[in-house]
Amino acid sequence: MSDTLDRLGTEGVRPGLEDLDQRSPAALVGVLLEAEREAQVALARAEPQLAAAAEAVATRMLAGGRLFYLGAGTPGRLATLDAAELAPTYSAPPGLVVPLLAGGPNAMIHAAEGAEDDPDAAALALGQHGLAPGDCVVGIAASGRTPYVVGGLRHARGVGALTVAIVNNPDSPAAEAAEMAVEILTGAEIVAGSTRMTAGTTQKIALNTLSTAVMIAMGKTYGARMVDVRATNAKLRRRALRMVQEITGADEPIAAAALAAAGNRVKPAIVALLAGLDAADADRRLEEAGGFVRRAIAAR
Repeated sequence: MSDTLDRLGTEGVRPGLEDLDQRSPAALVGVLLEAEREAQVALARAEPQLAAAAEAVATRMLAGGRLFYLGAGTPGRLATLDAAELAPTYSAPPGLVVPLLAGGPNAMIHAAEGAEDDPDAAALALGQHGLAPGDCVVGIAASGRTPYVVGGLRHARGVGALTVAIVNNPDSPAAEAAEMAVEILTGAEIVAGSTRMTAGTTQKIALNTLSTAVMIAMGKTYGARMVDVRATNAKLRRRALRMVQEITGADEPIAAAALAAAGNRVKPAIVALLAGLDAADADRRLEEAGGFVRRAIAAR
């Protein structure tokens, strides 16, 4: 198995960097940023796979499914960050997107490198969350061979859940275990084997892209505005007021009154103003429309 690891592209050493440790910080910045530009090229090549995965995940979640992320080390931390940001940005309810990090929540801060070697741990965690056939499981692993991720994907596929692998090497065990694979082939890192760098950049972008596409498909935006945001501080309250004004054309006092009547929630404020409803009827209309603002406004 160690021999297989040694042959992975992400474990390679880039040529021409034999004097890397002797270069100035300014010179190092240029080398590192060039590698990040190469990451964008790798992502572009994987776009069809990522688009197909987003479509499949959105379909399951629109039907009531949940999204689980599986990862160890850097990929697991990136997945946890992505999941954490969905609640304040899109009002994603607790339990809709669940990150499972090898080693548990404590591994977010303190490395638990040995935890990734347990092929049964993710399956156990998924079982504790009651994984169902309508759910989605996305496993992230730069190597594509992390036992925690591979074991979890195999278990999830056996349950009937949609399974997606996001990996940085071709023809990996994780890709084989999953129904769908997003292979972002980043190759050797500037610092050999440190996949927190270029591979990590692509994982972060892939997760951002996947989750954002899914949230938009679930009606969390109106046009390009994040109308399902939780206005919980001064900045967000001002942003909410501005969105209501821009979308409805209402002046500030009217928009502010609609927001106040709607409990400072943007969606019902917009529907109330554009459909000529009070806050309670706007809420009812939104519920009947599955949370989609345009459908709620158009309904009669």
